[in-house]
Amino acid sequence: MSDCENFGLSIIAFVGSVFSPYYAWARHKNPQVDPNDHCCLNVALYSKHDKRWAMTERGGRYCQRGADFFSIGPSQLHWDGQALHIDIDEISVPLPKRIKGRVSLYPDQLFNFGVHLDTLGKHLWGPIAPSARVEVKLSHPDQQWSGSAYLDSNEGSEPIDKPFLEWDWSRCRLSNNDTAVLYDVQLKGGESNLLAYRFHRQGGVSSFEAPPAKTLAKTWWGLPRRMRSDGEVYISRQLEDTPFYQRATLQSELLGEQVESFHETLNLNRLRSKVVQFMLPWRMPRRA
Repeated sequence: MSDCENFGLSIIAFVGSVFSPYYAWARHKNPQVDPNDHCCLNVALYSKHDKRWAMTERGGRYCQRGADFFSIGPSQLHWDGQALHIDIDEISVPLPKRIKGRVSLYPDQLFNFGVHLDTLGKHLWGPIAPSARVEVKLSHPDQQWSGSAYLDSNEGSEPIDKPFLEWDWSRCRLSNNDTAVLYDVQLKGGESNLLAYRFHRQGGVSSFEAPPAKTLAKTWWGLPRRMRSDGEVYISRQLEDTPFYQRATLQSELLGEQVESFHETLNLNRLRSKVVQFMLPWRMPRRA
């Protein structure tokens, strides 16, 4: 989010796009399909007057990876030792508008921390820079702004819908610039996994007792969601609202503070449905 609170963005670089219907169809034919043949850069821009969303999947011949770079078609991520630079050149859908420019993320502290989300240890989550600054310089649309940021990573050695039913995830920045993250995971078979970690700006990590879950109003698509908070929860902005996924900013209470949290809900049963799989190509075009 920008310091002025007028702009926001989310960027996700995928190797083996977990939401891709093309990747799912390819795995159905061949479980050993190469994930490098299903890469994409998802870019979502948020502002009052111009919201753009791009997620074009590209085949392996359009993508390259190295120790410090990842190119996906005309877009590229590059780590220069101090910052992660993301050069974006994408076309939004469903309205074809260009997203072009550079986003640079400067970590306050790098973390070497990871924890499994599932019971079999096949899905790993880890924050790389829970607290960071971002500089945005876009020509399309014309945006130049600075703000706070967060960078993490998810890795899996099996399809995301195999062990999970759904999860609610949130992160917030505390008054001393620590970052608190909650992962409320529901697994198949009735099991659950609740993660609550505080990432200290100086580099330490500590767990804390998660507050009780509060049920939130369903989204326009009827997606159930919940948030853990010591007090009431209020939805500030609904950023994404899809049949299987939602993203919003919330006002809640955590660790004795009133905080603003980024909150996401992912429902895997809905993602697997034939109706949703039919709809996805309209939001996720592919260039093979």
